[in-house]
Amino acid sequence: MKPFGYLRVSSVEEAVRAAGEHPGARFLAGGTNLVDLMKLGVEEPRTLIDVTRLPLDRIEELPDGGVRIGAMVRNSDLAASVPVRERYPVLSQSLLAGASGQLRNTATTGGNLLQRTRCLYFQDTSKPCNKRLPGTGCPAREGVHRDLAVLGHSQHCVATQPSDMAVALAALDATVHLHGPDGERSVPATDFHRLPADHPEQDTVIRPGELLTAVQLPPVATGTRSRYRKARDRASYAFALVSVGAVLDVRDGVVRRAALAFGGLAHRPWRARAAEEVLQGAPATEDTFVRAAEAELAAARPLRDNGFKVPLARNLAVGVLTDLADPETGDPAAPGPSRPA
Repeated sequence: MKPFGYLRVSSVEEAVRAAGEHPGARFLAGGTNLVDLMKLGVEEPRTLIDVTRLPLDRIEELPDGGVRIGAMVRNSDLAASVPVRERYPVLSQSLLAGASGQLRNTATTGGNLLQRTRCLYFQDTSKPCNKRLPGTGCPAREGVHRDLAVLGHSQHCVATQPSDMAVALAALDATVHLHGPDGERSVPATDFHRLPADHPEQDTVIRPGELLTAVQLPPVATGTRSRYRKARDRASYAFALVSVGAVLDVRDGVVRRAALAFGGLAHRPWRARAAEEVLQGAPATEDTFVRAAEAELAAARPLRDNGFKVPLARNLAVGVLTDLADPETGDPAAPGPSRPA
């Protein structure tokens, strides 16, 4: 690990100002991803700006029924929050599926959204990688890519975004709040992460010097149900081969509203717009759910060794939607075990 400077700040404005005064600086919160990458030599910030003392650690219920989550809220606190468990179970379930209790006690909302890919070539500095060093190539395309993207990838990168929480936020139509040199702005969670195209090194739409300050959840209509489900290689804490975050409102056997997002398939959480078009106003049946999933996954371009992800994603989505549409499956907002489902 190379030497680096360290600053501790006490306000958002001070943090943004410090970032402008120290080129190459990185904000440090829980550090569960950044510090690991520094040890590997993947990240080499000149300065770390410690934001752990910023007043961004509150979960606030809003007058319209929504919820605002500060960027410094710990994953464990967010998963256990009563309004989140009752109104947004898909979010609580995604956090419980995402990491061990020790990591959830340290990782933050902002850091979870900003974690980088777990592609083997990205983490190995002895190998070329366009995401780590643009223009060097993407050996994963012909190499080890079983866990990597089948949707939205480019010739320059086939990595996937590993955050479980980000998938739930995409399905919930959350909003990400940022504060930078030009002031405050908001970005839909569905647009926060980028597809690789010609610049895979740019994970998100964050501008230089911007600090992620909060995530806001919209109010949920009465009768809406949501759920998160994750398929992985082992039943302990592991990154998703495929995950699904779904929000469904069914009235009189007809889909009134549906939102569906996939994880583990692309460079960002994949909001399934084509599937949602099939679902809207259609009978809430398994046949409809199969047609919706297949409509979305028709765009998949699997590589040599990851074609299994397409039927896995279809089956996972159909299973989650079927459970949500069935009133006999129980209340998905009810507290679950403090371990992955």
